[in-house]
Amino acid sequence: MKKNFNAVYEDSIKNPEEFWKNVSEDIFWFKKPTKILNKSNPPFYKWFEDGTTNTCYNAIDLHIDRGRGDKLALIYDSPITGNKAKFTYKQLKDKVSKFAGALVNQGVKKGDRVIIYMPMIPESVVAMLACARIGAIHSVVFGGFASNELASRIDDSKAKLLITASCGFEPGRTVEYRPLVDGALKLAKHKVEKVIFYQRKNSEVKLNSPLEISWEDSLSHAKDIDCVEMGANEYAYILYTSGTTGVPKGIVRDIGGHIVALKWTMKNIYNVDENDIWWSASDIGWIVGHSYIVYAPLFKGCTTILFEGKPVGTPDAGAFWKIISDYKVKSLFTAPTAFRAIKKEDPEGKFFSKYDLSSFESLFLAGERADPDTIKWAENLLNVPVIDHWWQTETSWAISSNCTGIEMMETKYGSACKAVPGYDVKIIKPDQTLANANEMGDIVVKLPLPPGTFPTLWNADQRYKENYMSNYEGYYQTYDAGHIDEDGYIWIMSRTDDIINVAGHRLSTGAIEEVLSEHQSVAECAVLGIADKLKGQLPIGLVVLKSGVDKNNETISKECIQMVRDKIGPVAAFKVAIVIKRLPKTRSGKILRGTIRKIADKVDYKIPPTIDDPAILNEIKEDLIKNNILKD
Repeated sequence: MKKNFNAVYEDSIKNPEEFWKNVSEDIFWFKKPTKILNKSNPPFYKWFEDGTTNTCYNAIDLHIDRGRGDKLALIYDSPITGNKAKFTYKQLKDKVSKFAGALVNQGVKKGDRVIIYMPMIPESVVAMLACARIGAIHSVVFGGFASNELASRIDDSKAKLLITASCGFEPGRTVEYRPLVDGALKLAKHKVEKVIFYQRKNSEVKLNSPLEISWEDSLSHAKDIDCVEMGANEYAYILYTSGTTGVPKGIVRDIGGHIVALKWTMKNIYNVDENDIWWSASDIGWIVGHSYIVYAPLFKGCTTILFEGKPVGTPDAGAFWKIISDYKVKSLFTAPTAFRAIKKEDPEGKFFSKYDLSSFESLFLAGERADPDTIKWAENLLNVPVIDHWWQTETSWAISSNCTGIEMMETKYGSACKAVPGYDVKIIKPDQTLANANEMGDIVVKLPLPPGTFPTLWNADQRYKENYMSNYEGYYQTYDAGHIDEDGYIWIMSRTDDIINVAGHRLSTGAIEEVLSEHQSVAECAVLGIADKLKGQLPIGLVVLKSGVDKNNETISKECIQMVRDKIGPVAAFKVAIVIKRLPKTRSGKILRGTIRKIADKVDYKIPPTIDDPAILNEIKEDLIKNNILKD
């Protein structure tokens, strides 16, 4: 393939069918596709329509067939429990094919849905791949999610089987799954036929037969199962995201495009080859865990790390450096919030100097916008490229990035680099016209989307059209806002609903956050627009300080306000910066700006099921009252 990025990108946009046909030659097909793209029923496009393949075969069996069965596939490291394990491709195949047999024994067949509600342990990966092996559709739900959220996913998917564990471990606490599962099964209108419990050592639970069976017992009469042949447009999995109507949206992934696109990304975006060690520090309950802990690295045939820990507190702010050093990791992919946490605890990088990171070549950040200050801090510490790239649950892989395996591009701090081959990204203004360079607007992608994205929503074609494909005809609406500069770099400034309107001026909360992050005492921050009778909305900033800062909070607030005035101007009307202890976040690290805004505006809100610690919302409320933003 050409090594000039612009040439590769242009080829993917002008000749998409030929481009992806050539890429698809790199995966295993039982039957190679002859119909590369079916465009007959927009926006429901079909890639590789008549091809047949299998997700698990491409992830495991193919490498064994090519004589790489003794290659290390999966490394498990749990600083919380002290457990570690390594699995070659052969060993992983043995576990997966046997558990596939266990699923078949429980009546699971091709097309059935299986809910996986598990912690970050190897059995979670085994369960996902075993479903893929027999053609069952898995739906991974983040372990520890509330009962009502688990129940809603059982109901929407009509799952036949639930696979879970006795508990999950967090720093300093045990999350008991049993009461959460029991609550979900009572709430769910649809009744699962069986629950398989993996018993964690010293945390076993009593099973209620005949509905429940232990993981070990399920394997007792199981036979190894071969991969079944699957149509390219059949579904690999459903991954639910929160829906505005209260009904979760089931993002589906079709099998053929998923394998083709994700395998391509490992080399072309991340510059990872078969003999490399790759680490994505996320959770299998999120899209990053699906794509880049499990599937993409195994499709590529490299070694992937499964980490049951946190960036700080397991045991300290050197946890990431220890993993990179111990396993000779080439590239790490994590969320910006993880690095903000490390920067907050260890701003001088003292833990870093304890470890050998000579193998480490690149850091990729995604999940929410990476502020330039955090990127520069990481660059100075690591002395490797730090790349902010942008993608979504809906797409399953990056929309924009520095494609390091094609051609390394210059970093523009605050930008998520350029559109990745396959994505024709545009900016559309409120008047529905295409924006010029550097003009702010809604970020959209011209249809058809490339392979490996979402062809529809689970049993909700109309919702798919209305939510994503109707506001701008012929385009996928990302619900992110920003601009594209004269060099083609994409600047993601905020979610569409985080654009604030101050006296008729549309301002990006991300631009203000970028300024606040530059303050030497600020570890992380959030900016939101609160309702104002005179100006429509006014921005307020919430800032969390780095550890060890002894400067007066009032002084820091005044300095932050002045910085915004100097860099953005009086038009921002930025007059409030509140120092707080911590920000409310989802478990994947996204700051809950919308929830904070509702609290400030005295609008009814639900406690998001993804929140890491609900108690933070009361702390925020108290801070807003103290600062006269919210009248008690």
